[in-house]
Amino acid sequence: MEIVRATNNLGSTRRSFHAARMRNGETHRSFDTARARCDASQRSRDASQASCDASRERFRLTRARFVSLCCVLLLAFVSCQAQTPQRQPAARVESVKFESKLVGKPLPYHVVLPPLYDAPESRAVRYPVIYLLHGLGGGAGDWVSERAHLAAHAAGYRFIIVTPEGRDGWYTDSATIETDKFETYILAELIPDVERRYRALPAREARAVAGLSMGGYGALKFGVKHPQTFALAASLSGAFGAASWDHTDPNVLAFIKPSISRTYGAMGSPTRASNDLFKLFADLPPERFPTLPFIYFDCGTEDFLINYNRALSDLLLKRKIPHEYRQLPGSHSWPYWDTQVQEVLKLATRKLRAAQ
Repeated sequence: MEIVRATNNLGSTRRSFHAARMRNGETHRSFDTARARCDASQRSRDASQASCDASRERFRLTRARFVSLCCVLLLAFVSCQAQTPQRQPAARVESVKFESKLVGKPLPYHVVLPPLYDAPESRAVRYPVIYLLHGLGGGAGDWVSERAHLAAHAAGYRFIIVTPEGRDGWYTDSATIETDKFETYILAELIPDVERRYRALPAREARAVAGLSMGGYGALKFGVKHPQTFALAASLSGAFGAASWDHTDPNVLAFIKPSISRTYGAMGSPTRASNDLFKLFADLPPERFPTLPFIYFDCGTEDFLINYNRALSDLLLKRKIPHEYRQLPGSHSWPYWDTQVQEVLKLATRKLRAAQ
């Protein structure tokens, strides 16, 4: 009986051991499964880390490209700013109602003031003045009209520019109308009025006179007849032969004849002799050459006045009177004058006393 019970116990023990072994196998399989899941989770984390690293790298590259693009655009902007002229403040144009006692008529004039004329830091500054004369058939408003761009051209300079009214009087005291004193009025009335109203430097070294066509003739005539008043006399397309033109000559343009007759009178009149630009330079004593203002004139090669300009340059060369003459493509027209007045402004910066 004891043997049977021992045998039975042994069998039970074996079954228990077998069951334990099976449970152990299940435990191992569970462990393996858990380890597999852990390995899978680790691989997922590694993949996630790799994806994160890749995202960081893409962000780094994108940021680098963006910074580079910003630098390129900034450099392009700076370069463009350096190469593009900066917009100048506008010059200011004023109109003055002026009544001439000599002429007995209203002779308004316009004034182009430098951009900073009214600025607090400039209120004690005095400026050089350019008197810019109009042509035949024109008026004081020509140089400040849409045909010219004088205010825009003047914005970069420290000048006062005055555009007077000269009617069709050739800037000459008339031989036939006693009150048409278009030379004397400029000197005795206009200049003093400008210097009372505005902060103009009241000195020869700070005054220039310039003009186109009839005004070019007038400017050089003021220069040679009144050298004590102006340091620069400049002409664009000057009508230098005016005092010698015969109003009865069929070759003289019809629109010029009435003003020539009214201003100079008959051929051979004293007014013609005293205002003939070629005669004035031809008769000028050499000892007076140093007293002259700097003389500048130019003319377009397609201008009907080109031969008068060339002839005056030849006379000045022959007499060794210092001057500068230019001839270049262009006609008797506003596009030419609008371009060449800029040369006069450049020249004035070198020949006139600076604002102070």
